[in-house]
Amino acid sequence: MLDHIGFHVHSYERSKEFYRLALAPLGYELILEYAEWAGFGWAGKPDFWIKGGKSTAPNLHVAFRADDREAVDEFYQVALEAGGKDNGAPGVRPEYHEDYYAAFILDPDGHNIEVVCHTPQDLEL
Repeated sequence: MLDHIGFHVHSYERSKEFYRLALAPLGYELILEYAEWAGFGWAGKPDFWIKGGKSTAPNLHVAFRADDREAVDEFYQVALEAGGKDNGAPGVRPEYHEDYYAAFILDPDGHNIEVVCHTPQDLEL
């Protein structure tokens, strides 16, 4: 079970603002900040951390789970508006499984950020 993840980014302020905006459709918010560490999460628990100062190489792939396909679509739009680059528009990825609905964005440092919904469309509330 994963408790949290953290990695370095080149520009702390730029990346902090990108993730503040891009993760909002998932209910994530900036919860804690200290010494150029920014912790994002929900329900008061940060589980996604960035640290300013240098880039991570090679680039990372991080996938967040969404409750529905609408949140995947909203993440994609907001992340593009926040300065992310398209790395895969929202859509079904049948090569993973028939209900794998995901979008991919490259963050300001080139990290591949994915948001995925595994729920069949006819079961979404």
